[in-house]
Amino acid sequence: MAINKAKLMDGRALAKRLLAQAVEKVQKIRDASGVTPTLATVLVGDDRASATYVRMKRKRCESVGMRSLALELPLGTTTEELVAEVQRLGNDPAVHGILVQHPVPRPIDKRAAFEAIPVEKDIDGVTAATLGRVILGMPAFIPCTPGGIMRLLREYDVELDGSHAVVIGRSPILGRPMASLLINAHATVTLCHSRTRSLPSIVRQADVLIVAVGRPHFVHGGWIKEGAVVVDAGYNEGNIGDVDFEGAAEPASLITPVPGGVGPMTIATLIDQTVEAAAQQLGVTL
Repeated sequence: MAINKAKLMDGRALAKRLLAQAVEKVQKIRDASGVTPTLATVLVGDDRASATYVRMKRKRCESVGMRSLALELPLGTTTEELVAEVQRLGNDPAVHGILVQHPVPRPIDKRAAFEAIPVEKDIDGVTAATLGRVILGMPAFIPCTPGGIMRLLREYDVELDGSHAVVIGRSPILGRPMASLLINAHATVTLCHSRTRSLPSIVRQADVLIVAVGRPHFVHGGWIKEGAVVVDAGYNEGNIGDVDFEGAAEPASLITPVPGGVGPMTIATLIDQTVEAAAQQLGVTL
């Protein structure tokens, strides 16, 4: 993978450090309370990609000494049945974080399932209450991918104050909270989506570009401003991102690889926020 100019933003290395810190935090919680922090994952149906993502999250969870509780529900589960299971987990004091793997199969009401998660256990940042706090800059468990991206930007000393940040993708768990986090960091933000006109010309203005559209090589290298920071939050079949890496690496100053950039940071943020949730619920100061 030839790189002409851009420096790689190594998500794996930073995630490894965060997970090492999580090991110490988990041990501190266990020593102080006698309780092991626990993440409950809820998977509905038999989607292979979703099952793979859940296994990865559970593996990382267990690697830091946490307990992983897996709930697998069959295809055909109703919204009411899913909500009831999430509420049961929410009422269980032994569970400190709840992750409902998305997308969920139709016709389940995804939003109803998310809203059944208590805010204090919403470690994936999916409830309306959590997202409202993120927008207002209040303490909250940030949606994990935007949260991981912000950590990566801080790690590489990316100046956000006064910069022009362009976010492509407006999903409620990635694009929209990402834009809010950047605004709260004093960036000027343009949020783009599938109906945005003259997208290449907007991207060329970006000092910082965040791409999450789910289309391989959607952003071309010729769109990138000289010296821009490029964060590719896309992941498509064949380990392909949403950005043409080879083309973008030439003008960019910093760029995330796919894989090895945003993905590891998403999982590390999930683990860290579950540990923090357990500490808060158990009254342990980390």
